[in-house]
Parts: sequence; structure tokens; C-alpha cells
Amino acid sequence: MDNAFLSEDPTQTQGSHAAPGSRSGGRLLRQTFIIALVLVSGGLLTSSAGAEERTYPIKIGVLTIGWGPTPATVGLRDGLLKLGYRENEDFVIGVRFTQGDLAALPAAAHDLVQYGVDIIFASTDGAAQAVQQATSQIPIVFAEVNDPLGIGLIQSFARPGGNITGVTDLHLELGPKRLELFREIVPGLKRVLFLYDANHAHAAVEAERYRDAARRLGIELAEKAVRTQEEARAALAQIQRNKIDGILAPYQANLNIPGFILEVASQWAIPTMFNTTFFVEGGGLAQYGPEYYESGRQAARLVDKILKGADPAQIPVEVNAKIEFVINLKVAKALGLTITPEVLYRADRIIR
Repeated sequence: MDNAFLSEDPTQTQGSHAAPGSRSGGRLLRQTFIIALVLVSGGLLTSSAGAEERTYPIKIGVLTIGWGPTPATVGLRDGLLKLGYRENEDFVIGVRFTQGDLAALPAAAHDLVQYGVDIIFASTDGAAQAVQQATSQIPIVFAEVNDPLGIGLIQSFARPGGNITGVTDLHLELGPKRLELFREIVPGLKRVLFLYDANHAHAAVEAERYRDAARRLGIELAEKAVRTQEEARAALAQIQRNKIDGILAPYQANLNIPGFILEVASQWAIPTMFNTTFFVEGGGLAQYGPEYYESGRQAARLVDKILKGADPAQIPVEVNAKIEFVINLKVAKALGLTITPEVLYRADRIIR
């Protein structure tokens, strides 16, 4: 792991998963680059009875499919600070990211293991699966994972087993409500495009949830599965504005699909619904989903338990039940949409 430090404010993340467009949005950092975040607080890390001897600062390796430190990573940092851990003396965080490339995760996970990190924080299910396959010894804490039991990360929520525990969220369960809110924001919403990564099993389950919800709501779901970034970009380039009323972004940033959606939607003035606030701040219309910063804060408590000697196998998986509904009112006005006061009142945050 390179000893390179962020020169900018580490709280300014590259987004929950991806940059808004692989060419025009955000600073795209090289796939092989590893950022070490050194973070500050007050208090002293102490070893409790049963905790193994460690060399300080503790090295926490982060693996994400995104473009840099995610909101969950920042939440992890802030959570550790609140617990009294100190920068450089007690811990450092190194981030390994793969810029939307799911296939690059195993090698990135191997890099973290080879570097000799003390704990690995895996952001999203693909990252968690990669680090689980890379090591059976280093403790793993995951976040932004919707179904850890279903994808084989854990044996049970109460006793995860192995060297892993973490924080799950309710993304899939929120799918029907997300589509329902999209219809309320966009009057006359009849045909919605859902573009997703065919290589990822989770995306197929997500598509099924949206398909059922669309049928119930009287919406036609235009599904498109792609396997490469080139296919994703080409599929969106073929959109006919008069045949699509809105676009649903997938849960994860595989193939940079959310970034491409933001590019095309901005160009053609198409309403969009995302699962993370980052893209709404970047020009998307709305977001409804888990608050991933909170997932990181919860994960910090699990890291704390591990550092004090607890076995990850015996630490129950937690659920992040904090949900955000965000509307970009400026984008709505640009699209010619009038959002009712009732819908605006239900929003947790309005970007003006």
C-alpha cells in the first residue's frame, strides 16, 4: 500500500459508488492507486483483557468498487473519532478502489492482505465477497451489503461465523417504495428504464423487485442488462427521449452505470431516481435509500469491539435502518416538474 495522503479534505468523498461519468465527472483516480487517510480525534486506544497485542497505529484497509473514499468510509472514520481514537497514533485508513470494475476486486483485496492490514472494511457486497475469499485470518467488517446471508457472507445474523461481521441495509426492500416515490415526483410516469450489470446476481434480484413493483403501479419497466462499460454507454446513447419517462439507477456502481445515467439524463433532460445522495447533488432528480454514512458509523462500533478483543464470528450483524429521501428542486424546475407540497414535506432534504 502506497503511503500517499489526501491533500484535500477527506470528508469530500468521490461518491457512494462512482464518479458522475467516467470522462467528465469528478477526478478519476488511477485504479492501482491506494489512498491512506490519516484521521484525527481525541482519546487513547487501550487494550482490554483478551485483546491481542497490536502494533499502533492500527492499519484499516478499505476496499470499495467506487472512485475513492465513500460516505460509508467517512462514516467509519467519524465513528472511530467519536469513540476516542486518534489520528496516526491509534489508526490509519488506506482505501483501495476499483473505479466500477467488479472483476478487479479480488486483486485489490489481495493487495490489502499482502500489505498486512489489521482489519479490512469492505464497502458493498462484491468487495465483501472478494476480501472474504482473500483471507480467513484478518477480521472483516462490511457495509452497504443488502443480503449478507443470501450471498454466503455470514452463517447467521446473530453469529456471523468465520472472520466477518458488518452492517446490512434495506436497499432491496425499499425498491417498491423508491419506484412509488418516483411516480409521485414525475406526474405521468409510465415507462421507466432500468439498466443493470448482467454479471452481478444482486442486480438480477433488484430487477425482479422493480418488475413486481412496476406491475402493481401500472408502470412499464424497460429492462436492459449489459456486461461492459461500452455496452452501458451505448445502451444509454440509444435512448429516445419521447419513449422514456424516467431512469432508475442500479444499487451498485458496477460498470459506472449510475455515472453514465447522470450524464445522459442531464443531456436529454430525463428524470432520474438514485439510491444515494451523491448523484442527486451531482444533478440527479431524487434519491431514496439507506444513509450510507450511518452504515460507516455503525461499522466503527464493530471495529471497536474487534480491537478490544471480540471475535468477529460472535459479533451480531447490525441493520442500518436510517433512510433518506432527497429531492433536487433545482433539477425538478429545470425539467419543468411541479412537485406537490405533500411530497416535498416528506423529503428528508431538499437541494435548492
